[in-house]
Amino acid sequence: MRALVTGGSGFIGQHLVSALAARGETVRVLDVRTPTHLVPDVEFIEGSVLDPVAVDSAMTGVGAVYHLAGLPGMWMPDKEDFHRVNCVGTETMLAAAKKRGVARFLHCSTESILFRAKDSQGVVADEDLQPAQMMPGAYTRSKALAEERALEAAASGFPVVVGTPTMPIGPHDHGLTPPSAMLRHFLNSRIQLYLDFIVNLVDVRDVASGLILALERGRVGHRYVLGGESIRLRRVLRHVAEISGRRHLAISVPGRFAELAATMLDFVADNITRRPPTGTAEGVRIALRATDLSIDKARCELGYLPRPIEPTLRETLAYLRNAENNDAMFDVGKRALGTAAH
Repeated sequence: MRALVTGGSGFIGQHLVSALAARGETVRVLDVRTPTHLVPDVEFIEGSVLDPVAVDSAMTGVGAVYHLAGLPGMWMPDKEDFHRVNCVGTETMLAAAKKRGVARFLHCSTESILFRAKDSQGVVADEDLQPAQMMPGAYTRSKALAEERALEAAASGFPVVVGTPTMPIGPHDHGLTPPSAMLRHFLNSRIQLYLDFIVNLVDVRDVASGLILALERGRVGHRYVLGGESIRLRRVLRHVAEISGRRHLAISVPGRFAELAATMLDFVADNITRRPPTGTAEGVRIALRATDLSIDKARCELGYLPRPIEPTLRETLAYLRNAENNDAMFDVGKRALGTAAH
């Protein structure tokens, strides 16, 4: 059965494609970017999930769809891009998959739209969590609507399952997704101003395995949280200090202060620099509402077994440091070439 992976050039996507290929499956990737690492015998189609013609063509002969394509960051110059790519792109994919009679469809969602119910206590089972009615910003609104569309399709009889990764980390995050960007920021900051909240870190390779399990074993119309370990950010920072061997001064800041500072950064990015800020108000609001997510449903129904996160955290930090050193060497080489040319 040929599998189509949208967003297969992304961080999770490239690991999913490698995992599928290692199982001997026939894989096709639809993405606007060429993969940094081309897996042998994997077909790549350059195209957007917003292009119905490209999507329909990519769907030819496909039995299973892993829909991962989306905008993962929380800032864009045009906020409508989030809705167009994350929501409308999902609608386009679902329509084409229905038309082609695809046997299974996996929609990749995000933990950022899941929040604790007001009357719940302690760890909350993923089946008890629902997308909040009022999302913290444009990114989460678009992802919540996309998941709604996927579940509506499942309710109408189309075989859709939702996989919800938490915060994936690991090697080869070339585009620096938010978790890796956060780790690199703290790795390089001698003074660490941080908002202490619960983060659920998971190895990206476990996410890839979990998505495959969800597509193959998941119940139609159900969501499966694919997470790892829930820990507070201050503990992550201790790990960063221990693993890096560098001294850092970590200072916890109140939530209200963090949100106000991030709002100012948003304003500067939106109106002056037109470049991504170091933090966003939406990101702070998500952190303030973060909860301890349970993976029991995925563990029991899918056989999902994530590895301990500390070895992966060490591997991720080593990768980020090496990548940064390689970038610095590349910049020095470019300057040297430029000097020689003159």
